[in-house]
Order: sequence, then structure tokens, then C-alpha cells
Amino acid sequence: MPDLLTLFARHGYTLVALIVFLEAIGIPVPAAAGLVAAGAACALHIMHPLPAALVAIAAMVTGDWLMFVIGRYSGWALLGLLCRLSMNPETCILRSAESFYKRGKTTLIFAKFVPGVNTMAPPLAGSMRMRVLTFLRYDSLGASLYILAYGSAGFVFSGLIREIFQGLVAAGRVMEILVLLALTAYFAYRFWIYRKHRVYRVVPRVLVEELAARLQSEEERDQVLVVDVRSYGYYSAGAQRIHGSIRIEPNHLEEEVKLLPKDKDIYLYCT
Repeated sequence: MPDLLTLFARHGYTLVALIVFLEAIGIPVPAAAGLVAAGAACALHIMHPLPAALVAIAAMVTGDWLMFVIGRYSGWALLGLLCRLSMNPETCILRSAESFYKRGKTTLIFAKFVPGVNTMAPPLAGSMRMRVLTFLRYDSLGASLYILAYGSAGFVFSGLIREIFQGLVAAGRVMEILVLLALTAYFAYRFWIYRKHRVYRVVPRVLVEELAARLQSEEERDQVLVVDVRSYGYYSAGAQRIHGSIRIEPNHLEEEVKLLPKDKDIYLYCT
């Protein structure tokens, strides 16, 4: 605990800002644990609560705003990259898109508390062309709730946290071995999940020219069905889509698939 307190005494505000900023841009760092530690440091008068909270909120909103801007101009490129880094690419974008589908912009208020959605929400909002001021208003509220929740927990339970760290220091070598084993198990689990869902990383694709040629051929045109499966926010009744395609709602995919014909080659396109 003394080493940690010394670290927070010297670089507390910078450390908190860096941790929450890295989490906001998708780097897997334990921001919640850092905020709890910062809250404990405030309770022990090593940091001041108000400046610490303001610095953390500003850093998180800055990271979210950066992801919002990149999502606004890169669209699916950034979302696709984040999904490829996800443990479960099958549900990566769908979980976030479903939240926006059900709750709209209020998703940003609780997104930080939901793993997966926390990173995807800002770029998804940007790709959906949400207004900048609207995004900043709701995202600032969500960031404030997240930071105050974990910071307050650290502040209230600072005594318990101090005792835990003192116990860890006293345990010495034994705790180092346990931490090493825990980290090994964690990374082994992530690797197993990654392998388990690798099938979803291979999506059969066709060239646009190939599909266009089939649609222009009188002989093959009737054998092809083009389906628009864009998520909510990318699709509206007045949105442009491929001529002759039909629309199905990805949030009701199991029911929609039953209505598709069995005697045609079906081509899907999304965002």
C-alpha cells in the first residue's frame, strides 16, 4: 500500500486521467479498479476529490469524443476493428446496436457499466450521425455516473482497501505467485474464448461485380435475392438500398429467416 500511495501522491491525477482515457479508446485497462484506488486516495487525503473527479470525467469524455469523431468519419471500419478485438465478435456490434435500438441516446448514460457496449457506444453514436452536442451531453452524464460510482466506492471502503493492500504486502512471495497464476488463468480463458468464436471471424464474401452480373442476367436474375440487414440507425424507410432488395430486421432475425425462400441464392449486405 505505501508504494501505491506514493504513486498516487506523485502522479495521482495524471494516472487517473491516463487510465480512464485508455479505457475510453478501447484499450483493456482496469479503469474501474483505478477509480476505486483513486477514491481511496481521496479518503486518505492524498488527492482532492473534486479535482480528481473533474480530471477523470474530462479524460473519459475526451476519449469518448475521439472515438465518436473517428466513428463518424470511418463508419464500419472502426467498429469492425473493435469487433475483431472482441472475445465474441458474434455479439459485439449487435449488443450495442440493440441498446441504441431500444433506448436511443440514453444508452450513453449507462453504457460505461456494460462490458462491450462501453467501447462500442461512442463510435456507434458517431456512425449514426448523432449531433455532437447531444452526444457530449449524454456521454458526460454517463461518464460522471461511472466515475462517481467507482470513486465513491473507493472513498467509502478506503479502510478495507488499505487493509487488503497491507495484507498483500505482508504475504509477499505467496501473493506474487497467486497473482501470476490468476493472470495466467485469465489469459488462458481469453484465448479459449477467442478460439471458440473464431468461426464467426470468417464470413463468406462475394465481389460486387459478381452479384451485379447475376442481377443483370435475365437467366439468373430470378435465382437471386438480395437482403438488406443493416442495423437500426443505419437504415430508415427513406434510406437508399440496392434496387430490388428486401429489408429484414436483424433484431428479429430468427423469425425473419423463416420467411426467406429456399430456392434462391441469398446475398446479405449490412453497413
